[in-house]
Amino acid sequence: MNLTLFRQRLKPWMLPIAMVCGILFHNFIDAIAFLAPYLIFVMLLITFCRVRPSEFRITRLSGGLIAVQIFGAIALYFVLLPISRELAEGTFICVFCPTATAAPVITGMLGGSIPRLATFSIVSNVCVAVLAPLLFTMMGSEADITFIDSVMLIATRVVPLIILPLFTALALLRFTPKLHAAISSHQSLSFYIWAVSLFIVVGRAVSFIMSEPPEMIPEMLWLAGLSLIVCCGQFYIGRRIGRRCGDKIAGAQGLGQKNTVLAIWMALTYLHPITSVAPAAYVAWQNTINSAQLYFKTKRDIGKTK
Repeated sequence: MNLTLFRQRLKPWMLPIAMVCGILFHNFIDAIAFLAPYLIFVMLLITFCRVRPSEFRITRLSGGLIAVQIFGAIALYFVLLPISRELAEGTFICVFCPTATAAPVITGMLGGSIPRLATFSIVSNVCVAVLAPLLFTMMGSEADITFIDSVMLIATRVVPLIILPLFTALALLRFTPKLHAAISSHQSLSFYIWAVSLFIVVGRAVSFIMSEPPEMIPEMLWLAGLSLIVCCGQFYIGRRIGRRCGDKIAGAQGLGQKNTVLAIWMALTYLHPITSVAPAAYVAWQNTINSAQLYFKTKRDIGKTK
């Protein structure tokens, strides 16, 4: 077996391996957790170097996905509120949470449109930065923080991770095209960087869940179960919207793959702390789905080369 074929066969197992290692070594994650933002920056820089400025356009796909993200989250909140406020908030945050900053990477690996997903990622995150303080205030936020400060806090956690890699890629294209071309030709590196990032995210999520008191286990299981249903539902609905708009992969990843780190932080900051279990569990669900998608795509690609 040559090196190329070995890498093709190993690729679909990289994300499950990263997740299992994150679970097993979660006690040691704090030592490398500081690397996560830098890994995401490099990963997005490599991905954005594939995109030309003229390819960034807000389309019907962005409009359809953002409508589900905002109005779907609010609808689920009011449906579940009579049952339990914690379940309502946990489900809300799993839908309202913006698209993951790394979603364009997985979209590109699966054969979807990186420009479409990158455009929606910006729209999604900006909408959350603007609307989150207002919605959390209406929901009875537990945070003692002003509206403006809240917007700034969310924006500073979201915008740099999206805008800076994009501007850097565009600057490289303009001033150092050879370096830009060299980075663009090494797209496979972003996958392995994503695997390391996933190792860190899963480890932090496991550490968080294990720190919860044992008496909260039943409610935690309900939150994890609802996050699984919501995760599968968002991938399915996003795929349906994407098919109508000409890119089912970008649609599924745009709506289904969430910035769970930001979601956990928002839940801990604005909502009842137990609700953060839902986005913590969402980490496992969305990456299991992504691992399965990559596995089947790689299997098809290997079949075509034979």
